[in-house]
Amino acid sequence: MKYSEKNILYILTVLEAIEKIQLYVDGYTNATDFFAANNQMIFNAVSHLLLAVGEESKKIEEVLKEEMGLINWEEIAGMRNRIAHDYRGIDKEVVFEVVQKDLPILKQVLLMMIKFVEPDSSKLKEILISEWYQHARKLF
Repeated sequence: MKYSEKNILYILTVLEAIEKIQLYVDGYTNATDFFAANNQMIFNAVSHLLLAVGEESKKIEEVLKEEMGLINWEEIAGMRNRIAHDYRGIDKEVVFEVVQKDLPILKQVLLMMIKFVEPDSSKLKEILISEWYQHARKLF
């Protein structure tokens, strides 16, 4: 089954967010240091990017997400909602664990999804040229 090419933008946006998050948390070995770094700037940036991950993942076709049984897509959307609506309640330990354990798996699933979508290679290249996808670009 071929899926809509519109999925590619959502997938690439999530991949870009994951790449940035991995860049930002590189070198941190615990949630406390991650949270405190640069006057919480890195924590805030990562939280914002997790919002994007949750929001964009909700836009991916349900049937495509069902093909990828490894991911609990509802938890991704739920994390987005908790960050958006309960800022003071964001648990730094949970965020750090998600970044360390869950995002690498999500990244691999999204890369597999691209194969299911089968985007036109020239269209994919055109999208990746954008400055918004400078970190995801290296995955291709």
